[in-house]
Amino acid sequence: MIRSIPKSRTLLAALCLGVVPMEAQVTLVKKGKAQSRIIVADTPTDRQAGELLNFFTEKITGTRLPLTVADASFSHRKGDVLIGNAQHLPASLETRTGELTEDGFLLSTEGDVLRIVSGGDKGSIYGVVNLLEQYCGVDYWGENEYACPTDETLTVPALTVLENPAFRYRQSQFYGMQNDSIYRMWNRLEEPVEMFAGGYWVHTFDRLLPSDVYGESHPEYYSYFKGKRHPGKASQWCLTNPDVLEIVSARVDSIFRANPGLNMISVSQNDGNYTNCTCASCKALDEEEGALSGSLIHFMNRLAERFPDKEFSTLAYLYTMKAPKNVKPLPNVSVMLCDIDCDREVSLTENASGREFVEALESWGKITKNLFVWDYGINFDNYVAPFPNFHILQDNIRLFKKNNTSMHFSQIAGSKGGDFAELRTYLVSRLMWNPEVNADSVMQHFLNGYYGDAGPALYRYLRTMEGALIGSGQRLWIYDSPVSHKTGMLKPELMSRYNRLFDEAETLVADHETFLNRVRKARLPIMYSELEIARTENEKDLNDIAAKLNLFEERVRQFDVPTLNERNNSPLEYCDLYRRRYMPRAEKNLAEGAAVTYLNDPTGRYVHSDPTALTDGLYGGSTFVESWIGWEGCDGGFVLDLGEAKDFSSIETDFLHQLGAWILFPTRVVYSVSDNGADFRHVETHDLEEDRSVQVKFKGVKSELTKPERARYIKVDVTGTKTCPTWHYGVGHPCWFFIDEVTVL
Repeated sequence: MIRSIPKSRTLLAALCLGVVPMEAQVTLVKKGKAQSRIIVADTPTDRQAGELLNFFTEKITGTRLPLTVADASFSHRKGDVLIGNAQHLPASLETRTGELTEDGFLLSTEGDVLRIVSGGDKGSIYGVVNLLEQYCGVDYWGENEYACPTDETLTVPALTVLENPAFRYRQSQFYGMQNDSIYRMWNRLEEPVEMFAGGYWVHTFDRLLPSDVYGESHPEYYSYFKGKRHPGKASQWCLTNPDVLEIVSARVDSIFRANPGLNMISVSQNDGNYTNCTCASCKALDEEEGALSGSLIHFMNRLAERFPDKEFSTLAYLYTMKAPKNVKPLPNVSVMLCDIDCDREVSLTENASGREFVEALESWGKITKNLFVWDYGINFDNYVAPFPNFHILQDNIRLFKKNNTSMHFSQIAGSKGGDFAELRTYLVSRLMWNPEVNADSVMQHFLNGYYGDAGPALYRYLRTMEGALIGSGQRLWIYDSPVSHKTGMLKPELMSRYNRLFDEAETLVADHETFLNRVRKARLPIMYSELEIARTENEKDLNDIAAKLNLFEERVRQFDVPTLNERNNSPLEYCDLYRRRYMPRAEKNLAEGAAVTYLNDPTGRYVHSDPTALTDGLYGGSTFVESWIGWEGCDGGFVLDLGEAKDFSSIETDFLHQLGAWILFPTRVVYSVSDNGADFRHVETHDLEEDRSVQVKFKGVKSELTKPERARYIKVDVTGTKTCPTWHYGVGHPCWFFIDEVTVL
């Protein structure tokens, strides 16, 4: 029978709130018969809270409780459940309701009834969740994945509990939230559509002042840099132009009118860096404020003054991260501060890459009480790869709270099949509610509940990899690759250990299909890492790799894993690509091992790369950390020396397309051949079409010769796109092209 809470929870309640007499416990169901009624206030939220309680009451006992909406004449009786604020409270509880904040709740069994009182918004729902989770033994793990005891009797122990969230708005990511409304409620998460009028949430400049409407006729509305204006879909605004303020004000007014009840909107820079306006007026204002956010906050304050009953959100992101020296955001201006450039192997205060962000956080925290922190907690280029950052989540969230953050978005990109996606959301949702919760206990509770007897083995796996990462001294960043860690946390000796732990975990739950499948889904990042690392090795067991690839394909199909990364590259397409791109070809590549001489040097660190990366027989991956050679903002080219004259019928070079890293396909590729390395004869010119797709792509530019050619030297001339176009968020700045393998057959 479910009659009492664990002793540890009883002791905590007694210490914090005083001991409530045991006779105040409330029995909802006894021996399969309803003992209580659920009486809810006449609001959609309170009715939803009542239905949620009844749903799980029935799951536990097989019995539903009568549910009624309170009217002016309602009266309660012993054992009733009262949800919402339409109830008369005893004086002792009335005084406590003043402590409640938005989304907070008060639970009490005083007077032999169970009261769930809301602090506003979803407080009554979260009160029901707390009751079910802490006192009725219900756990909610993932999309339609929950566990609850069964018993004919359900009794709520004597209690008086008051809780408020640490952050008034809490947002994360999880694949199941769109299809499972209970999941989002259970984890006390919110979504922008609930708060931001018209869906205007981050990177809204072009939606509010469309460049395809104003760009050609009024380029002065957009950023000035590098000697000219740059109107475009990714452009920023000239924030000191008075016409911009007028047009945006009118647009904002129409959006609020079209979305009654939603009083917040984001007016925020487009994605991209180094694209701010440097006209004389904007530059002077930014210099006066000592930060590129100066002109932005001045603009936001002028806009917010016109709508004193509304709230405006804007970004402190990349070039606007630093706080201004003089101007302060008005109370109805919310600043969304982003830590996108920081590494994740240790917490922000311990990390050299986090120092500038922490300074910015502290500065913003001193000038506004309306700070919104956007934290990034996953590898966006490789969701299905290990990302051992659980050990830093609590420290960082505590840091945000300490510096007056009132809203928090923990972007952990919970994609199905992603690295412990269910655990990540479970943990961060609880830390956003209460940063002082025991994070390690929460992790172990989840692992043991979600994976059953396999939980301890998976806990050891996570802690082992965490220690291996720190011991390796390597960075962990949000555009990482398993290949970067193949001599560190993913080196062969450790990979063997990880696989042994997963083998143990699978064995422990071999007779429990649900737990076994969850363990196998959690294993996908290790399987993917093995494949990614193997493709960079010249010496490998091809039969072993083929078997692992087949199993990975089988599992991602079984678990319906939709994407490998934020660019929506399909794992099934990856498996097909792997066979075509990374497994050896039957035909001998005449260019393999050939010497390479650059016609003009690659850019930056790539000038020091071994040129034979172009002819080593290994094809580069999606994150350009190995094999690729890059040129930025210029054309490129090289001459291939086959060592002697050879007969061939085709020439092909391999290019990378990754818009997120400002890597675009070139516009032209020209092949020429020579017998002496000096006098070249033209073979073919390829003009490439512009590609605006967000997916990571590889393009082979191939010349199929009408008749075999005989030559020793092959020249490849590449015309780069050079500058990010107006539709790209690097508009006006240099872009890259990357080449990898050259194939001559």
